[in-house]
Amino acid sequence: MKELIPKDEYGVFADTKDTARVDSLFVAEFFEKEHFHVLRDIAKITDTKSGLSEEFIKSNFSLSKYKDSTGRKLPCYAMTRDGFTMLVMGYTGKKAMKFKELYIRRFNEMEEFITSLVAARKEFPLLTENIKLLHENPKPYHFSNECDMLNRIVIGMSAKQFRTANGIEKGKSIRPYLTNEQIYMLETLQKVDVGLLVAVPEYQQRKRHLEWYKMKLENEGGQS
Repeated sequence: MKELIPKDEYGVFADTKDTARVDSLFVAEFFEKEHFHVLRDIAKITDTKSGLSEEFIKSNFSLSKYKDSTGRKLPCYAMTRDGFTMLVMGYTGKKAMKFKELYIRRFNEMEEFITSLVAARKEFPLLTENIKLLHENPKPYHFSNECDMLNRIVIGMSAKQFRTANGIEKGKSIRPYLTNEQIYMLETLQKVDVGLLVAVPEYQQRKRHLEWYKMKLENEGGQS
């Protein structure tokens, strides 16, 4: 399965449809089970006689393949949070409970990451793509920090603060509520920031460069 955000050390990742999933191989490893036993458990759950609807199975268990040490292509599954929960429901014992808790936390973190990425992609598509290229394993703050910085420079507050101040629902784009001048400035600074991410890795230095560039553009606009 293609990955939008690569697997972390526990096999949790985001697919290209912005859904958090976990690889069955990692579940087998951390719950100390043979992978074929996990596949057997999944087969029982996804059997037509299990009681689960076809819609639930299709949405939450995606069959994939991996190469083993000999180069053979073997089956594995990419499961959503709900699929994972259904699978490990019967896994008992202290270790199992510990890893259930850990995976719930990992899913929460990945889903928060996806939310940050989706929001950033709406507002700053060019910047978002370049952040993913620059960081092998990008973190949520790589996106939120950069987007918040641009918004604060141009509109004086983060997108979250702007939504709160203007009664805009969570996750909704703020673009329709900005002036043409603000949108132009955000798009311009986004392009400048793409270059600065490589040349000026230090956050505060980038911020000063962008603030200076904004002031320069405003001064030139006032003189024209």
